[in-house]
Amino acid sequence: MLLRSEQGLLLLLLGPLGPLSQGALAGPWQAKDIVELDFSTERPLHLVSPAFLSFTIDANLATDPRFLTFLGSPKLRTLARGLSPAYLRFGGTKTDFLIFDPKKEPTFEERSYWQSQVNQDICKSGLLLSDVEKRLQLEWPFQEQLLLREQYQKKFKSSTYSRSSVDMLYSFANCSGLNLIFGLNALLRTADLQWNSSNAQLLLDYCSSKNYNISWELGNEPNSFWKKSGIYVDGLQLGEDFIELHKLLRNSTFKYAKLYGPDVGQPRGNTVKMLRSFLKVGGEVIDSVTWHHYYLNGRIATEEDFLNPDVLDTFILSVQKIFQDYWLSLLFKKLVGTSVFMASVKGPDRSKVRVYLHCTNANHPRYKEGDLTLYALNLYNVTKRLQLPYNLFNKQVDKYLVKPSGPDGLLSKTVELNGQTLKMVDAQTLPALTEKPLRPGSSLGLPPFSYGFFVIRNAKVAACI
Repeated sequence: MLLRSEQGLLLLLLGPLGPLSQGALAGPWQAKDIVELDFSTERPLHLVSPAFLSFTIDANLATDPRFLTFLGSPKLRTLARGLSPAYLRFGGTKTDFLIFDPKKEPTFEERSYWQSQVNQDICKSGLLLSDVEKRLQLEWPFQEQLLLREQYQKKFKSSTYSRSSVDMLYSFANCSGLNLIFGLNALLRTADLQWNSSNAQLLLDYCSSKNYNISWELGNEPNSFWKKSGIYVDGLQLGEDFIELHKLLRNSTFKYAKLYGPDVGQPRGNTVKMLRSFLKVGGEVIDSVTWHHYYLNGRIATEEDFLNPDVLDTFILSVQKIFQDYWLSLLFKKLVGTSVFMASVKGPDRSKVRVYLHCTNANHPRYKEGDLTLYALNLYNVTKRLQLPYNLFNKQVDKYLVKPSGPDGLLSKTVELNGQTLKMVDAQTLPALTEKPLRPGSSLGLPPFSYGFFVIRNAKVAACI
């Protein structure tokens, strides 16, 4: 979300020696390609959590628990660890069709996984056996087709999962430095449509016995329960259900665990009514309000849709009603701090050149307190040149430019950072995220359809110290 303030600094288009005339622009760049920026860094407009951004493992993975053993992949854990700190949500449509069976025996793959744990520190052991991983990779495309067929037909079958499945999920989160949010089945109902909490109690008892540290959700998109299962639950009843779950947590070792909800879909129409009535009853027992935002329908979205600024603005509208690629996420985690400042584009470019300004992540070894991180998205098909405000014009800037790699453009499956394709060095090692220092006074080039992070060094912003 782009946060703005009414106060900003008056920006002058200056060169190293003073104002630049159009004729002073060197090379092929035109005045119309210069983008003037407006900053205000006296105080942050907002603070975001260090866990922003976070991600989900779809509960579909537990439909066949053999595939949960993928979570033992050292490569996958290395990728996940790169995004820490973050929340790992185990949820999705299948959340409300999964039943915990503490007596269920683990599969062969699950037993093989645990047999590979040859020392007490599960995070340092061999994890998933390579031959098992290869076989599961060959079988996964067939499993994926089954899941897609179920999703398209909207005929969902209940499945059970074992203690071993819970252990693997928690091990993945814990060893990757992630905080697990576990989605509980909200479609287990009594005859009078109250939530049947008995299965949740079994899971809570097991997780308590293992001293697991978990946060909780109840249900996924309850506004669509009728479409998925023919059961209608209104917001008032859902609020009562969350109160019941809150009581279970308070009477267990999860007394101080976080509870999130109601995880409704797009906040519009009847979904807003459900959310409003839910909050009236159960609002006091949740730690955060959750909802889903869908920018596009992935089945029919076009390349042009991803370049449409109106699509990006839909999130702002969604937030007002209530109140992006792995490498991009990794760069965000490494470079962007929690304090948000006002940053805007002056003139007609403001909708298709998106800019955001934070303090730089204080944990980054290259940078120090007082530095700023500007990140920007160019939706134009021509390069735009970002011009820093006067008080920052002569600061050294490190550029981290993210573009599609190869000839396929925006349809490419790989990305490059400052001209180098990003890929893991090996299963245990993420690539170096190498900066490109810019000469003080340079404009910040942002090629067509690219995303750039620019760390402004020695900015000495008091609010970042």
